[in-house]
Amino acid sequence: MTRKELTGLYLLDEPQAKPGTAISGASQVWRFINEIAVGDYVLTYSPSNRTYLLGKVTGPAQHRADWAVDSMALVRPVQWQPGEIDRDNLSVPAKNSLGSTLTVFLIPDMVATELVAAAAGKPVKNVPEEDAAAEDVVDPFADIETAAVERIKDLVSALDPREMEQLVAGILRAMGYKTQVSPVGADRGKDIIASPDGFGFQDPRIVVEVKHRSGQMGSQAIRSFLGGRHKDDRGLYVSTGGFSKDALYEADRAAVPLTLWTLDNLIRALIEHYDKTDAETKRLVPLKRMYWPA
Repeated sequence: MTRKELTGLYLLDEPQAKPGTAISGASQVWRFINEIAVGDYVLTYSPSNRTYLLGKVTGPAQHRADWAVDSMALVRPVQWQPGEIDRDNLSVPAKNSLGSTLTVFLIPDMVATELVAAAAGKPVKNVPEEDAAAEDVVDPFADIETAAVERIKDLVSALDPREMEQLVAGILRAMGYKTQVSPVGADRGKDIIASPDGFGFQDPRIVVEVKHRSGQMGSQAIRSFLGGRHKDDRGLYVSTGGFSKDALYEADRAAVPLTLWTLDNLIRALIEHYDKTDAETKRLVPLKRMYWPA
């Protein structure tokens, strides 16, 4: 079946779709079935962990009707390699090339070489700039926006733990709170205290713990944090490495209202309130506003 025929089927199934959307969607399916060959490398990204998994395609496309309810009826068997590739360890050209919003896109050869080497524990340095392969993109702004968010994550991930505390405090100030950041040393689970009056006397008093590390925080860390809270406190736990399922369950059943922020939550809050952040916060993560025709 040609791409044109597949586009026609797409429009039969989605008659309200714009022509560009139909062409792009059909092209993704066509590439998934026809261009990806057995033995090709395939890469997938986990935004919450900021890691990539690398594998090799082991067979042709298959249709799994029992997976249609999860929108995964069309599959390719893959043998995934052990271990994950940390995005923070990749070169800038590689990071820039891996920001497409397309489900299926071709990675430049030099970036592919770096990824294969990184998966084998041999990172490639000094990778030259190379343009990504041209694709049918429905909304170029969506591509730029996705790439921008990942670049902001790169900046934030490069901060040291103390700078991360200052960034979280800056976001809270932009949200209308006054903050106290604990001095370096033992803080007994209180990196930041945020409140309307700045002293913690006036409700809501938000106690913040910030963990800037690659690993997920578990249920024991959540229980330890909650153990030192007063009944009228509100809790905010920031973990750039994410949270385990047990930690999420522990937070959900907590007697003290508790919000968990992953790196994604932190970046969304930063972008939403960036205009109101102070000079110190903007120094930590300098961003520039861009306007695009609607």
